[in-house]
Amino acid sequence: MKVGQTSCTRLEPIDKKGLEELIKNGKANPNAIKTLKCKTVAEGRFRHSNYIRNLPAYIVDEPPTLLGDDTAPNPSEALLAALGSCLAVGIHANAIANNIVITKLELELEGDLNITAVWGTGDLSKDKPLGFTDIRVKINIESNADKETTDNLIAHATKYSPVANTILRAVNLSVKAG
Repeated sequence: MKVGQTSCTRLEPIDKKGLEELIKNGKANPNAIKTLKCKTVAEGRFRHSNYIRNLPAYIVDEPPTLLGDDTAPNPSEALLAALGSCLAVGIHANAIANNIVITKLELELEGDLNITAVWGTGDLSKDKPLGFTDIRVKINIESNADKETTDNLIAHATKYSPVANTILRAVNLSVKAG
């Protein structure tokens, strides 16, 4: 099957027993916190290798219009990918938990970003919003559920998405030299 091609049968389901175990553990220890880590190494120009767990480096770069080499998504695009993936995981997990069979799940994300301040080196003459001002997500989902159930599934997954919630609320951020 080619990338982007969908199956006519069903999205390969996640392990329902494993999901049930995660649910049970979460209810047994509702205050559990997991610290995630990433080490970012600048390679030159705007290309960076990001090391997460023992996975191969996740590359982030900038497009030529922002003086990069265009070898990978830029940081803002990576944020959109993280949001889309987090929403998709939540939709899929909740579908499995509710015995909904998904045959197709595609999310299209786009976000509006003013880049004229150019990382604080460009036009700083006016107060302007930094970061995304608007993000739109279009979900193309096919399943054995009716529209109301699907809409509720998407709303529920969005409400409990860690990445969506990180975007929607203020986060304590500390940035300092080593």
